[in-house]
Amino acid sequence: MTNGRRRLSICYAAPGQNLLATAGPTRNVLSVAEALSQWADVTVAFRHVLTPAAPAGYRVMAIEPSAAPAAASHKDDTATRGVHPLRHLAYCRTLRAFAREQGHQFDVVLEKGWRLSGFLGAAFAGAGVPAVLVENAVTRWLDPVRDARGLAKYGLHRAADALTNACVRRLPAVIAETDELKASLAAHRGIPPDRIRVVGLGLDHRLFRPADQRAAREALGIPLEGFVVVYVGGIDEYHDLDPVIAALGIAGPPGIALHVAGDGEYRHLAEESARAARIQARFNGHVPHETVPRYIAAADLCIAPYRTRAFHDGLVTFATLKIPEYMACGRPVVSVPAPAIRRLIEDGVNGFVLPNDVASWVSFFRTLPSRERLALMGAAAAEAVADVRWDRTARQYLDVCEELVAPRP
Repeated sequence: MTNGRRRLSICYAAPGQNLLATAGPTRNVLSVAEALSQWADVTVAFRHVLTPAAPAGYRVMAIEPSAAPAAASHKDDTATRGVHPLRHLAYCRTLRAFAREQGHQFDVVLEKGWRLSGFLGAAFAGAGVPAVLVENAVTRWLDPVRDARGLAKYGLHRAADALTNACVRRLPAVIAETDELKASLAAHRGIPPDRIRVVGLGLDHRLFRPADQRAAREALGIPLEGFVVVYVGGIDEYHDLDPVIAALGIAGPPGIALHVAGDGEYRHLAEESARAARIQARFNGHVPHETVPRYIAAADLCIAPYRTRAFHDGLVTFATLKIPEYMACGRPVVSVPAPAIRRLIEDGVNGFVLPNDVASWVSFFRTLPSRERLALMGAAAAEAVADVRWDRTARQYLDVCEELVAPRP
């Protein structure tokens, strides 16, 4: 019971993800599940379970338990990237069957947003189980259409969008990570604003906390002296390192080095740019989630250079998790001047906001603050996110679930 209310059985499903214990997106789902299990009986469901997890108060299951991909794909928790459209259709049939077979176990289903957001939730709704979409983005088409192949891909994108919009509109509630995303969902998916609840992400302070810079650099083989800039995360359409790299080649002070912990489809382009700019840069590739704080601790400055044109209306709408994680580790952050980011970063106090273009980065590197000043700013950054916690996020998710199953007056 929760304050006299019935303890709910909740499924938090991530149909677009594989459970990969070392991956950040997996850890986010599991962090919510652990916190939510204080007040509800929680089951997390991923497409495949690639690596074992150690559930803390919740249950883990696979949507496709007998169809796990080869071990070579265990570096990526994205379960639907590059999947052929016909296999997508087959997976949709699997999701419908999963909803029919498992629906009797749950009072409410939370569906983590993916390429076909809302499809699983609509399937559960058809089985009589209320569902909530937990959304973090509204996709936008960026690739030029130059040939038949490009036209076909664009057609699939539009078809996926149409299916997503139809499914999401059937759901009684949607959770958006930011006010800006709520506005985008209303504008581009036609969801009534009164059905959208804004709930921010949490933060694992047990993992992301201040640590000794010298020890971190020794462990990673990074010289103890010298200025270190760190980027953690995907190298993809939403994140653009090229302006930073170009500016370092133009105005980077002597001895400055860029360290990247992450991978993605644009990694080879970023590496080529770094070689062309002749800067000190180390691309470390995929890094286990539990090792990420060590890279942050090694930094003097962390960056979150978003490609704003990848978002509708050029506005970053999702709740960036890397920024509060950087800050919780006691490091100041440079990112773009989006409203959701300005709510985290106070310019000149615990970080900096500037457009992600070469001219702005050149100006920044030419007036780079001292390491001593940045250390003080890092302490202010850690203090600013001290109250960002997963249990707060989970409690608000639970409130939405309880509203859905409450008896009608």
